[in-house]
Amino acid sequence: MPVTNVSHDIDARTITIAAEFAAPVDRIWQVYADPRQLEKIWGPPTFPATVVEHSLKPGGRITYYMTGPEGEKYAGYWEVDTVDEPNEFTFRDGFADEDFKPVESLPVSTNTYSFREEGGRTIATYVSIYETAEGLQKVLEMGVEEGASESINQIDGLVAG
Repeated sequence: MPVTNVSHDIDARTITIAAEFAAPVDRIWQVYADPRQLEKIWGPPTFPATVVEHSLKPGGRITYYMTGPEGEKYAGYWEVDTVDEPNEFTFRDGFADEDFKPVESLPVSTNTYSFREEGGRTIATYVSIYETAEGLQKVLEMGVEEGASESINQIDGLVAG
């Protein structure tokens, strides 16, 4: 499994996930840069994603929805802040309504996804910072650590195929 560690810190309002992939950095970057590849891993296997809009550049926006086992849809968005291809990108991730407008009552996280190559493998660090400890607690109760880990663990299979 690519995920090697998952931790959260309520006081710092963070979730940090470490992972290692059996592929070079450029290949892992493509998973996020290509909407068709991103939708294969953005969401746990039981909640596959459909990427609607995809602009991985500063000021860009990525919108998606995940479809649950009973056909229910959950929308979300990324607002991309910085891009340093293929090493890192930062974005704000939030919940959205069916028109991809932010749901103000749900937490937003500021995320940094970093990648570095080591011996032909990629070491990735995913850090999410929430505005409040309550917001972090809410997503923890929603299962964000398990869902994110399941999502990330799909990457090796995608890049191997």
